[in-house]
Amino acid sequence: MSADDAATASPAEQSPARASVRIRAYTRDGFAGRDDTLAVERALEIHVAGAEPLITMRTPGADAELAAGLMHGEGVIRSRDDIVYLRAAPGEADVMRLMLKPEARARLDRVERNTLATSACGVCGKPSFSPPRPTGRPSSAAGPGQVAPELLLALPDRLRARQGVFDATGGIHAAGLFDAQGRLLSVREDVGRHNALDKLIGRALLDDRLPLSDCIVMLSGRASYELLQKSVMAGVPIVCAVSAPSSYAVALAEQFGVTLVGFLRGDRFNVYSHAERVCGAS
Repeated sequence: MSADDAATASPAEQSPARASVRIRAYTRDGFAGRDDTLAVERALEIHVAGAEPLITMRTPGADAELAAGLMHGEGVIRSRDDIVYLRAAPGEADVMRLMLKPEARARLDRVERNTLATSACGVCGKPSFSPPRPTGRPSSAAGPGQVAPELLLALPDRLRARQGVFDATGGIHAAGLFDAQGRLLSVREDVGRHNALDKLIGRALLDDRLPLSDCIVMLSGRASYELLQKSVMAGVPIVCAVSAPSSYAVALAEQFGVTLVGFLRGDRFNVYSHAERVCGAS
C-alpha cells in the first residue's frame, strides 16, 4: 500500500468530533437555557472489495486507523502489507474503501460477523461468539523490562491532559500509547472504548510499528476481554486501566503473558497478572 493511500483522510476525518446543542439545565435555582457540547456519534461504512459492508458507530476522525485496527483485531489484517489500499470514498463522508491481498481476504471470509458493530461492544454485533486467537504472545521476558510504580502512576494524568474531546463533552473514551520511559506517543478518543483502541493500534499498523512489544497501553475506563484481546494481538506487554478488569480479561492476560494493571488512579493500582514486569511487585 502506498503512503498516500494510508494517509488519505476522509471528509469524515475533517469533520468535528463534537456538536453543540441547546439544553434546559436544572440547578437548585431552577431551569436555565444554555449550550452544551456533545461527542459526535455517526455510522462509518467500511466497504471491503468483494464483501458485505461493515457498519460501525464511531466518533468521526481517524477513520482509516479505525478500519485498519478493527480488521487487525478481527485477525484479518496482520500487517500493513495485507492492505492493497485503504482510503475514503470520494464524495462520501462516512465511507472507507478497503482492498485486501488474497491471503487477508481469505481470512475475512472466515470471520463471521453481522454488518453492524456498535461503538459499545466489539462482540455484540456477532451472530456467534468465536473470537480470533491472538497470533502473538508477549513473553514474560519481552517488553520494556521492569517499570517503576511511579512511572505507572504518572500515566493517567498524562493521558488525561491530551483528552481534548473529553474536556469539551465529558462523554468519550481514550486509549494512549506510551513508551518504556512513560512518554506519551499517541492518543485516540472515541465514544466507543473499543474504537479508541482500534484507532490507536490501527495507526501503529499503518506506520509499520507492530508488534508494540516495547510499549504500554493506557485505557481511560475498564479493561474488558475484547480490549485485552486487541492488545495481545498487537503484541502489547503491559496494559493499564483506570477502572477494573473483568475476570475474562485477567485470564487472557495471564495466558498470553500480559501484565494487566487496574484501578490505576491517584497513588494506587492493582497488578492482576505477570507482576514480574513491575518493580517490587513479584
